Amino acid sequence: MAGASDKARFYLEQSVPELQELLRKQIFSKNEISSIARKRSEFEHRINARGPDYARYVEYEMNLENLRRKRVKRLGIKSTSSVGQRRVFFIFDRATKHLPGDLGLWLQYLDFARKQKARTKVSQILTNVLRLHPTKSEFWIYAANYVFSEQGDIIQARSYMHRGLRFCQHSTTIWSEYLKLEMAHLSKVNVRRQVLGIDKVNEDINETSDYNDFNSDAVPLIKLTPSDVDPIFPSNKSADEAKLQKLNSSHAQTGAIPSAIVNAALKQSPEHLELGSQLFDVLAAFGDLRCTKSLVQQIVDELSRTRPKSPTTLDCFIRQPFHGLSATSVAFPEALRTALQRLNKSMSDSSMLDSSRQALEFRVDLSSKTIDWILEYLEDANLDPAVRQILKATLRKTWSFSRQCIEYSSDDINTKLLRMASHLRNQGYESLVEPDLITALQKRQREPNRLAMDKGSD
Repeated sequence: MAGASDKARFYLEQSVPELQELLRKQIFSKNEISSIARKRSEFEHRINARGPDYARYVEYEMNLENLRRKRVKRLGIKSTSSVGQRRVFFIFDRATKHLPGDLGLWLQYLDFARKQKARTKVSQILTNVLRLHPTKSEFWIYAANYVFSEQGDIIQARSYMHRGLRFCQHSTTIWSEYLKLEMAHLSKVNVRRQVLGIDKVNEDINETSDYNDFNSDAVPLIKLTPSDVDPIFPSNKSADEAKLQKLNSSHAQTGAIPSAIVNAALKQSPEHLELGSQLFDVLAAFGDLRCTKSLVQQIVDELSRTRPKSPTTLDCFIRQPFHGLSATSVAFPEALRTALQRLNKSMSDSSMLDSSRQALEFRVDLSSKTIDWILEYLEDANLDPAVRQILKATLRKTWSFSRQCIEYSSDDINTKLLRMASHLRNQGYESLVEPDLITALQKRQREPNRLAMDKGSD
């Protein structure tokens, strides 16, 4: 078996022709070539003798390749050589074979190959990593997003997602990413329909144009119809409208696929309330699609049916009226009014006003979620002053509503209250939080730890 020095010498000898070419074309000087050879020797001996150090080796080679490309461009040298790229790929191959369980290394390998636009290499890497780590949902998600964004292949992207769901049945991330993928596909189709004019109102081809304007110097373009190009082409306008109507009512346009994803996800994990919240938040970025409102209603209905008394369910129900709306939109104030009515009704519920631990946890959880979305909207610099004033008043009321739980708080409630108080202070709302409150909460948090340490020492 070859020793570490023999392996290092073997790999170094393979790079000699590359270094000679760089010197001959005067891309690097003789001293720089010597420095490159010395640095590579150090890395090769290190990874073959003392253990893996591929991360720094790869980083060095990537920086060297970037420098080579910049100098080639600056000097105007015609160089089509991809030796540097192949060398980085070769080091990544060795690294992933030596450390197949390093997920970060695989992701770095994929990102580099993707930046180099090496599609064949990316496909090979995805095949290898999915074979080794089929239960890691992040790689199935990466593969699906790659083929969709780079190749526009929604069929292959769905195939990756379906296979990932078979291996990662309990992953909530892959469900939310699958929904995001399908909504992005619908959004892309919607944009294409608008560009092609399919969604526009049918216009009369004989409408008045500049041709009838005698004062116009513009030369009008002759409007062609399909029958002008091909006399055999049927010019049945009613048939075309029927086809468009059929297309608009198809499963792909009505959101049947995203609806099936939501239904399957919530039934697959009925106890994972955060999954419903994740799906709810994913849809917020696609408020312009026609199917979004029905999908949001589907999520709220399912959560209300399975866990009606959960803070997550109530939070989704409260945010539903302004879901997907911009804070500067015309419809936002009215939607906010409806949402605040739902919030006030929830806060005045008698089941939330007693001092039982369950009621206290419910109040704190709901307040925490409410404060988060209020602060998110308050960060918008273009927010209407009247709306901002209403949100600030609601913020004060919500914090006061949760602060009442301090005297009854357990360790878990104390941690959540401390997080809320720190969040408010960090966002510039120090006036809502008393100066000594955070100190008192931190002191309470340290006391159980100290008691646990004392008990352990005894």
